Amino acid sequence: MALPIWTQDALRSDRSPFKGVFWRCVEAQHLVSTLALVDTLEEQRLLEDILEETKPPAPPECEGLHYLYMTPFRYGLYPSGSRFRRAGKTPGVFYASVAPQTAVIETAFHILLFYADSAATPFPANPNEYTPFDVPLGAKAAIDLTSAPFNAASDLWTELNDYSGCQALEEKARGEGVDLIIYQSVRDPERRMNGALLDCRGFAAKKPKRHQSWKLWFNAAGAHAIEEFGEGRFSMAPEAFGKDQRIAGMAWDR
Repeated sequence: MALPIWTQDALRSDRSPFKGVFWRCVEAQHLVSTLALVDTLEEQRLLEDILEETKPPAPPECEGLHYLYMTPFRYGLYPSGSRFRRAGKTPGVFYASVAPQTAVIETAFHILLFYADSAATPFPANPNEYTPFDVPLGAKAAIDLTSAPFNAASDLWTELNDYSGCQALEEKARGEGVDLIIYQSVRDPERRMNGALLDCRGFAAKKPKRHQSWKLWFNAAGAHAIEEFGEGRFSMAPEAFGKDQRIAGMAWDR
């Protein structure tokens, strides 16, 4: 999809440093997944070290980062495209959200894509645990797609299914030295902001310092989540996700 003719100039002139905290959500099992295989914490540390040696090396600029930060940058072969990353052998992109709840909603959407492709798979009987963690950022050159002049092409950046415009923008932005793209979530009903970090030198910390615990579950009434030991919660009816063609025909009663 062709980008507006003003895009190149805007990438050079309408950018600025950014400092702030975003959030990313992962399955809670990442914290203890290897504990079931060992008897002591020392054995677990050794097992984690062995597993680390089997993974692709992190790019030099990512050295010293916590694995939750560096993971999107260490795997150069991307199996399927996402909003700001093409499928194939493409540079890494770290996605995060300005609010923990938005990060959980984005996670719920991608889980639903799996269920949409697997009609015979039942929803889990019990809620699953997810962990949003903080992502302090200190980008040198950020663009905000909700601000002028980029918001003149908001239809491109908020496409539900067609990511080609966003992917073309990412390639141009990366070529111009942009390291962070701020954009509106199309999954969050409150349309809060997401961020796509293009360079792991844009992290302002080496590891997360804060995290939350959320329960997430699905049923015929939609997607539901509640924060443990906090006030965050949401319920989203199937219609909230059905605008996306990939989920529109999904059977929720399973």
